[in-house]
Amino acid sequence: MDRMDRHCSFKSIIYIKAMWIDNKPVKGRGAAIQPSNRYLKNAYGTWDSAGVDALLNEDGEQEIDDPPTKFIVGHAKSILNKVTSKDIGIEWSVNPYQGCEHGCAYCYARPTHEYWGYSAGLDFERTIIVKRNAADLLDKALRSPTWDVGTISISGNTDCYQPAERKEGITRKILQVAQNFGQPIGVITKNALVLRDNDIIAEMASRKLASVAISLTTQDEALRRVLEPRTSTAQTRLRTIETLSKAGVPVLAMLAPIIPSMNDHEIPDLLRSAANAGARTASYTVVRTNGPVEDVFRKWLEDHFPDRAAKVIAQISELHGGGMKDSSMGRRMRGEGALAESIRSVFNLMRKRYFGDLRMPDHDRSQFKIPANGQLDLFS
Repeated sequence: MDRMDRHCSFKSIIYIKAMWIDNKPVKGRGAAIQPSNRYLKNAYGTWDSAGVDALLNEDGEQEIDDPPTKFIVGHAKSILNKVTSKDIGIEWSVNPYQGCEHGCAYCYARPTHEYWGYSAGLDFERTIIVKRNAADLLDKALRSPTWDVGTISISGNTDCYQPAERKEGITRKILQVAQNFGQPIGVITKNALVLRDNDIIAEMASRKLASVAISLTTQDEALRRVLEPRTSTAQTRLRTIETLSKAGVPVLAMLAPIIPSMNDHEIPDLLRSAANAGARTASYTVVRTNGPVEDVFRKWLEDHFPDRAAKVIAQISELHGGGMKDSSMGRRMRGEGALAESIRSVFNLMRKRYFGDLRMPDHDRSQFKIPANGQLDLFS
């Protein structure tokens, strides 16, 4: 079953390859298909466009939620994830949410939704698993005598400041736990909602316990609207960098991902804007579309940029040894070949120009101390 009429619904579908929704983009979403879950023969769900809700995105603009996002409370047994991949640069990660309403078409985290029985397509954006016990689990983990006080990155998979956080406040509670323990923290986000917690982050940064990485993808608002439909605008992100930096928080500007023939020409302007906003330094990754992300991204290109879709696909494949999928350690983040070297050269030259030799400061692990009181006192 490759297509569905707009007004029908389904209860049980055996996916052949991918399900197109009207064979056109879904307003306010990055994905337009439901790729088959590699681990399931049958998939269950509904699509009914009769009920269409209006909502406001993070910049106060009205969008259409069709159908509305569903939130499911997850009962996680653990929250700390050891990151063993050497080319990621993260020691430990904490992810308060599974799935992400930001809806970035290229998101490498989409395949993780399959482990929960969902599709990496629209399901990833509109079925969000909320881990309300995350702060309690972190408190328990940090009290373990085997904890090594490695820096914990909040996010690393899905954005900890996606729209659900405004109501749930799970990320803020995690930060409070870290603050209480003197636990080093790094925050990764593309959402200005991080400023809500600037009181905690700035205080921790004053003790060399916190830093923030802000993702910058494009300053072309028309591209941002379709590529990252429910994220903060570039100008809002730059203002976020400025506010955090003025509060003494070290900020890394992450140019991620660089997509050939889409935003690679923006590298100099993005770096200059980030530096002017007060970012400490910058890094980058190139796009890679593993597993079902390739189907999602190909469809996105065909829908929004049919004139250059073939060129973009060919160039992404050139970066990754001939295919859009790439799990090769060392190559997957930066690519290889002439195009990858061109991107690397431009980035390094412009970073040197705007940031010099500045780097992100190391976190201070010596302040970690298990508090006498538990979380019940902390959150009372």
